[in-house]
Amino acid sequence: MEEKLLLLIKLQECDSQLVKLSAKKKKLPEDIEKLDKEFLSFKEEIEKNKIKYNELKSRHTESENKIKRFNEGIVKTKERLLEVKNNKEYQAMLKEIETAEKSRSDVETEIISILEELDKFSVLVKKDEETLNQSRNKYEQEKKTIENDLNSIDADISEWEKKRIELSKNIDEDILAKYEKIKKRNKGVGVISVWKSVCNGCHMNIPPQLYNELQKSNQLLSCPNCDRIIYFQDMEKHN
Repeated sequence: MEEKLLLLIKLQECDSQLVKLSAKKKKLPEDIEKLDKEFLSFKEEIEKNKIKYNELKSRHTESENKIKRFNEGIVKTKERLLEVKNNKEYQAMLKEIETAEKSRSDVETEIISILEELDKFSVLVKKDEETLNQSRNKYEQEKKTIENDLNSIDADISEWEKKRIELSKNIDEDILAKYEKIKKRNKGVGVISVWKSVCNGCHMNIPPQLYNELQKSNQLLSCPNCDRIIYFQDMEKHN
């Protein structure tokens, strides 16, 4: 294969890599954003049991405080009984104590129910925390991998750009201009291989005479369909 064609093939490789890296540089931050959203959504969902557990703890504390207030009220009412001067007032205070004790009993029943719920949710929260920790570790590892990949892209782009500059120096200006023009019209691909009479750029058949000439000639030949510069490549040997 002629040197100028080999140089163009290498130049195309540089350009293809630069296109891939540019697309990757745009996509990776989007991948990170998606990963963040997915983990946050998962975290919010799995922490619902913890929220419920904390609500139950607050209700338990509130109920315990109610019991304390009922006990204090009952004690005070009983102390006032000693100062009562008539039966009507005495009966009213006994009724007050009875009502307070009934209310206290209702709250005590509620506390038992809350404690049972707390026991149940305590087990769920512990399992959720283990699951969340595993997911967090996986999420952090995946994010770190993407971030490392993203951080290395600029260096990779710089390396391929240097290679491209060096290659360009060895290609005739007219050939380089032709390549750039064709590449611009064909989605960044100016040079493409042909195998079994099929152009791998447009996937169309080229004429048999041109295919035969392509395998023997050292001239720069173009696909009659997409106008890309073409070269013969034995894909069976290549693979």
